[in-house]
Amino acid sequence: MSNDAEISAKKYQNILQTIGNTPLVKINKLAPEGVNLYAKIEAFNPMGSVKDRLALAVIEAAEKSGALQPGQTVVEATSGNTGIGLAMVCAQKGYPLVVTMAESFSVERRKMMRFLGAKVVLTPAAEKGSGMLKKAVELAETHDWFLCRQFENEANADMHSRTTAPEILACFTDENLDYWVSGYGTGGTLKGVARVLREKSPQTKVIACEPESAALLSSHIPQEAGESESTYKSHGSFSPHPMQGWTPDFISQLTQDAVASELVDEVLTIPGPEALRLSRQLAVEEGIFVGISAGATLAGALKIAESAAPGTNIVCMLPDTGERYLSTPLFGDIAAEMDDDEQALAASTPSAQLGA
Repeated sequence: MSNDAEISAKKYQNILQTIGNTPLVKINKLAPEGVNLYAKIEAFNPMGSVKDRLALAVIEAAEKSGALQPGQTVVEATSGNTGIGLAMVCAQKGYPLVVTMAESFSVERRKMMRFLGAKVVLTPAAEKGSGMLKKAVELAETHDWFLCRQFENEANADMHSRTTAPEILACFTDENLDYWVSGYGTGGTLKGVARVLREKSPQTKVIACEPESAALLSSHIPQEAGESESTYKSHGSFSPHPMQGWTPDFISQLTQDAVASELVDEVLTIPGPEALRLSRQLAVEEGIFVGISAGATLAGALKIAESAAPGTNIVCMLPDTGERYLSTPLFGDIAAEMDDDEQALAASTPSAQLGA
């Protein structure tokens, strides 16, 4: 940035006002030549993920409707990002928060939520996402807490219709947006953005991605409801995958809505190793530090780009930051100590030698 570059600074009344307006950044080295591939980098949200939008929307909608009373405890099932966003929102607004989370998700996530003042109730990994959701429903009913219901709450999708979709379209006022690529997870981003694209940019193809080892939509097997309201039976096509939060072991109601409304043009399946590889490549080749689910979404976008005509514009969602994956396979071969090359560099000059 040059010294005479225009400076745009703004004061905010609280941290929640900084949610949204995340940058759209061109992918220069990984995309095929002639294809314009852009990433919506949701790690720029204050707690580092797209779920900050959901968290604020759900709480403020509940306040407005009276479903959430002052001082009432908020409870939700989460793989981590929604819980981290809720912890921030609840801390700022003064609500106690309890989250339920399967023990298999990264320890960074539970530590972050506890640091922000939330209580984290761990559930058995074998019971998957549907198990942690059932636990949250039980806790809400037993203690008269407010359950966020992120997987079916229309405030989730509405927030993306009001913010995420217009932010993307504002970058394409003078040219077509040809493809929009996203995972689904709760379904809020998918339903909320896709329905705006259908109305405002009907030529845009909506591409939904899911793990190859958890190809729920691709199976065309209907999702069964759970034993109680807001719960789901574990889908038979699910098996564990490394894209935390990208696809639970059920198809959420919001995702079902998007599919039933014919908002999705194509579903792609992404292998776990490909997601890990591209997350690392984004860091090393583009300087973009994001998580495994972001690598997976980029993999879907690159599949589209392979056969796209020159000049095609593609936008993919990068949901979160890489920092909450330090204990996962994403960082499995990243050492804390110096390797042989680094030891040789250290020895190449005489000062500050370890063990000297």
